[in-house]
Amino acid sequence: MIKSNASDKRTLKTIRYDADLIVVGGGLSGVCSAITAARAGTRVVLVQDRPVLGGNASSEVRLWVLGATSHMGNNNRWAREGGVIDELLVENWYRNPEGNPLIFDTILLEKVVSESNITLLLNTAVFEVQMSPTPKSPSGDLGATGHIQSVQAFCSQNSTMYELVAPIFCDASGDGIVGFQAGAAFRMGAESKEEFGEKFAPSAEYGELLGHSMYFYTKDTGRPVRFVPPSYALDDITTIPRYRRFNAKEYGCQLWWIEYGGRLDTVHDTEQIKWELWKVVYGVWNHIKNSGQFPEAETMTLEWVGTIPGKRESRRFEGDYMLTQQDVVEQREHADAVAFGGWSIDLHPADGVFSEKPGCNQWHSKGTYHIPYRCLYSRNISNLFLAGRIISATHVAFGSSRVMGTSAHVGQAAGMAAAICAREGLLPRDLADGQELASLQRELLKTGHHIPGLQLHDPSNLVPNATLLPSSEFVLTHLPPNGPLQPLTDSAAQMLPLPTGPVPQMTVFVTSDADTTLTVELRRSSKVKNHTPDVTLQTLTLPIQKGKQEVRLPFDVVLDGPQYVFVMFIKNEHIQLQYSQLRVTGVLSVFNKTNPAVSNYGKQEPTDDIGVDTFEFWCPERRPKGHNIAMTIDGGIALFGASNLTNGVQRPTSQPNAWVADVTDSSPTLSLRWSEQQRISRVELFFDTDFDHPLETVIMLNPETASPFCVQDYVLCNDRQERIHETIDNHQARNIISFEKPVETSQLTIHLKPKPGQAPAALLEVRCYA
Repeated sequence: MIKSNASDKRTLKTIRYDADLIVVGGGLSGVCSAITAARAGTRVVLVQDRPVLGGNASSEVRLWVLGATSHMGNNNRWAREGGVIDELLVENWYRNPEGNPLIFDTILLEKVVSESNITLLLNTAVFEVQMSPTPKSPSGDLGATGHIQSVQAFCSQNSTMYELVAPIFCDASGDGIVGFQAGAAFRMGAESKEEFGEKFAPSAEYGELLGHSMYFYTKDTGRPVRFVPPSYALDDITTIPRYRRFNAKEYGCQLWWIEYGGRLDTVHDTEQIKWELWKVVYGVWNHIKNSGQFPEAETMTLEWVGTIPGKRESRRFEGDYMLTQQDVVEQREHADAVAFGGWSIDLHPADGVFSEKPGCNQWHSKGTYHIPYRCLYSRNISNLFLAGRIISATHVAFGSSRVMGTSAHVGQAAGMAAAICAREGLLPRDLADGQELASLQRELLKTGHHIPGLQLHDPSNLVPNATLLPSSEFVLTHLPPNGPLQPLTDSAAQMLPLPTGPVPQMTVFVTSDADTTLTVELRRSSKVKNHTPDVTLQTLTLPIQKGKQEVRLPFDVVLDGPQYVFVMFIKNEHIQLQYSQLRVTGVLSVFNKTNPAVSNYGKQEPTDDIGVDTFEFWCPERRPKGHNIAMTIDGGIALFGASNLTNGVQRPTSQPNAWVADVTDSSPTLSLRWSEQQRISRVELFFDTDFDHPLETVIMLNPETASPFCVQDYVLCNDRQERIHETIDNHQARNIISFEKPVETSQLTIHLKPKPGQAPAALLEVRCYA
């Protein structure tokens, strides 16, 4: 029994944590920052003011995670973010193909609590920041005006105060609570066109802030259910100009355009915004249930309505560089790139659901773009990293960088940088150039974190000193005509990686219901790193007879460098193309169709005054569709050799960057042979988890639980062919094999065991460490 006499005053229980890094905010950016730092040996406290992790991706909001892949609706091929966020998305794919947001909650919690270096504080809100004198750093002062000593937080569930002390802090809180209280320079709203020369900067009439959203889920009970709306539900649905778009089938974040608050203070007016969104949500459901326009809703009921709004925009903090529209559209390259984006510039009218305008205004770039390290720390608070949607970007650039896949990728970069700072006694700005920057980029790449244009050069990796001996190497001589016959109602193209030199001649399989002509275009991208086919190399106009036939493609083009080409078949209602069942890492078909969800209408055609490009969209189809176009290729394409395993790139880019075994090799092996004995304590393997698949976390069903390109079972053997490791049922890209006792061997053999019906076995990288 506890009995306490009357007292003038009592103080709350207080716990102090001393750590290397304090991460404030448990959304995906904070989670990925904390995990990345913890795995690099950093003691991390992760503070989250909600009962679960994930922020807008959690079961509290239920927004799907997207990034550069953009629902597979743009030209960014193999662009899913790597590193920890990829691990999370792939794990969700494996465990949760139905897209249940509650399951995604458990995955995030499990991944965080499994890291012994992370102390997780849920339901704990930071409310105060303590500052200290700014210490000197190797890079000098350069404008730093403050240094954070600690933050104070409170958990309402256990009535406990926390004092959190560390040399480095990362604000991933969404509204920037730490940066704001520390005095970090920030912005809120939209810049003028003149400040950065951004032609897409919005007018005051359009609005300067994106609003909040709240969603609802429904279910069919199988029996009539009535709905009596609460008194605060919206009475007149026609006050929503787009109310005719509501229907009984869409739910959750499919209704992303239920948005409000862009004319208000999206920090301090959030509770007011929440009530307006509740009003709208219950009014919409009342319309669906009781208007009589949706008889199919008679047996449906509300299963869930959000209780907190999902925020899009509030404060953005200033770093040593501000990302701009030109960085996104022109794909400007930065020497200090540590992350990338690829979502469209996606701005919304400030009036949200009540606007007469379309719910979004999306404009894509021709490929992914760099996010510089200088955007990830405060320009005036010396020990503060920025992660998530609050990084240093203009309102227009933020329209792209804000999405969760990109935010998580940025969080990983901030987490690794914080780990290096903590280990070396440095401050964020100290890593902005020189060997410190190179070290940061190298450590990120080692985790599978992709930075476009950068290759991993790891001096501690033993593999470059070994001779690589594969049992076979795939040569693309043909894609057999054993797949479906598809009408050419939309233009289709086969993406093929080719070396420098003449383009090989090819043969395709065509069926026509009439005599006609087939137009075939050979295209490439104006930038080798891109996959937007905006340069036509040759056009063939070929006579086609009624019936089945093999059609020769006599290309006469010489390539000046290795790159992907697009063999394009222009739509013709009389023609059917034969497709293939064979799927291969780095080989893909794409189609000139539409995807209105991301403002893809086949071709992007902006007006001249907004500063974005005109180009066509050529996008893949989701499996089980998306077959390659059947063809034979004279001489074959020999770009899938084992030498790719040491080129420092862990995904297809301008080349496949993979060792692929021959289709007929049912037991492929790769042997690494050294001239002398090696002591190996760790092996890292990188498999192909299909970086082109967006892996949306909710709503969208996946017909698979793992990538058909990913090897699930494999065995490692030493130079005596003794089994030293076996993995069964792998589904992740990065596999780390750590030996309790270092293995002494002059040869390491990897036995891959592909499943019947899978794509040919592929490996993207192998590294060994002493």
